[in-house]
Amino acid sequence: MKTATSADGTTIAYDTWGKGPLVVLVGGAFSTRQAGEELAQVFAEDFKAVTYDRRGRGDSGDTQPYALERELEDLTAIIAAESPDGTAFAHGNSSGGALVLQAVAAGLPIEKASVFEPPYRVEGSPPLPDDYVRRLDEFIAADRREEAVVFFNVEAVGIPAEMVEQMKQDPMWAGLEAIAHTLAYDGHALGGNDHSLPSSLLATVDIPVLAISSSGTVPWLKSSARATAEAIPNGRHEELEGGFHQVAAPLLVPTLTKFYGESE
Repeated sequence: MKTATSADGTTIAYDTWGKGPLVVLVGGAFSTRQAGEELAQVFAEDFKAVTYDRRGRGDSGDTQPYALERELEDLTAIIAAESPDGTAFAHGNSSGGALVLQAVAAGLPIEKASVFEPPYRVEGSPPLPDDYVRRLDEFIAADRREEAVVFFNVEAVGIPAEMVEQMKQDPMWAGLEAIAHTLAYDGHALGGNDHSLPSSLLATVDIPVLAISSSGTVPWLKSSARATAEAIPNGRHEELEGGFHQVAAPLLVPTLTKFYGESE
């Protein structure tokens, strides 16, 4: 484990694999840096790959109050610490993809970006409660972490309530509750309560972006990836073979490697 110090003094923990151009892997909801290990290890054949604990998760700090700008500063600190030339590629999974797009729009030194199924609400998507992020904040303020995890899985992911009740028996459930407060952070990365496609923001993205979806995912996530690519001036969409909200690393990495290596 390595650490970088963000602009507000927060310690951000990360791991590195391989040598070469830097690619930073940004996790989505409930992800710690360990979630990206397999992807990073495949990337390590040609890149220096970094996975990190977003603030509030794993071994990273969580200086309050939270603001989306702090997460962009965290990513900036990692790039500065690990990139010889001060630039990087970035790949974001799910809501981590939304964070990557926020970073690019804010002018972080990212040469190219790729995102996997950012869960923006587009036509055909299940709606979120109007007060989604506020409700999450209220659950955490009252230390009702179990309710926050249930609320996210039912309202945001769309898992039936009875299935979520079964999930509580899984040993991993305690880990979900431990970082439940970061669900609101993902909500802010996605633009707040409605998670609608941020067309105006995406129109300002001035680097190449590849948006990927899985063949086995639900239709609205495919539509979201496609709409994301269409809203970015130099964006494109590609679908790969996979399951629900996932594509295996040995299939995903060659696609991303080819994209990062293409001349503009």
